Amino acid sequence: MDSFDRLLEMAKTVKPKKIAVAAAQDDDVLRAVQAAVRENICIPILVGDKERIKELCEEINFNIDNIQIIDEKDGQQAAETAVALVSSGNADIVMKGLIDTSIILKAVLNKETGLRTGNILSHAAVFELDKYHKLLIITDAAMNIAPTVSEKKEIIENALTLCRSLDIETPKVAVVCAKEKVSDKMPATVDAQALVDMYKDGEIKGCIIEGPFGLDNAVSKEAAAVKGVKGEVAGDADILLMPNIEAGNVMYKSLTYFSNSKNAGIILGARAPIVLTSRADSDETKLNSIALATVICS
Repeated sequence: MDSFDRLLEMAKTVKPKKIAVAAAQDDDVLRAVQAAVRENICIPILVGDKERIKELCEEINFNIDNIQIIDEKDGQQAAETAVALVSSGNADIVMKGLIDTSIILKAVLNKETGLRTGNILSHAAVFELDKYHKLLIITDAAMNIAPTVSEKKEIIENALTLCRSLDIETPKVAVVCAKEKVSDKMPATVDAQALVDMYKDGEIKGCIIEGPFGLDNAVSKEAAAVKGVKGEVAGDADILLMPNIEAGNVMYKSLTYFSNSKNAGIILGARAPIVLTSRADSDETKLNSIALATVICS
């Protein structure tokens, strides 16, 4: 899988999924949903300020005559309603609209109507980069602040589920740190060694895990060769496991704003995919994220 064009084609081969959009009164969100409807990859249920949703749809020429709209002006209630549609089986995917991430996650974690599984929730960003030869998954850039080794293990396992949906048979996981050698002064490198040991002991299966890696060695065979970093993952990573949320978030935004890239964002570990992008992300990013969620739940 090397492009979002291919991902969109994959999404078109499965039955359209019902997507419940929480606080749908957002221009870019509605443009993305409009494009997804046009591509026949989703059936939207728009939850939010009905009057504002209709105004925005009229502005972008989005025909919503046959689309269900649930009028709910309160953001928290809109999130709870959208999540409940999925937990009850009336929708397949949740999408964040014009609300804070904390609000949608509170609804997802609701013990009665939420989408808990007992697994950790983690964010995965998928990037198409003009200087990389395949799609690259970065995790975690939005959910887990300073994950422990056991939490990093679960974050990897969530990302492996995503890889299986993308037909990546044996994902290569690079545990990214600031240097390539284990040092007690740098806890992330110690975590990297622990994760590699777990992989070698068979505690994490269905992938190849190596590290610690500097970012350059994880994505560039030339950089790895110069520094003498060897292994199956060096220069060919499918997944970059970031050491903490700061590193993940800066990486995500750097690639978004300083490179010629396309991306998608999703929350994994719940009973259903949660499309979660920044409010500043483009409608194209949001469409890519819908396509990704569609493939995951197919």
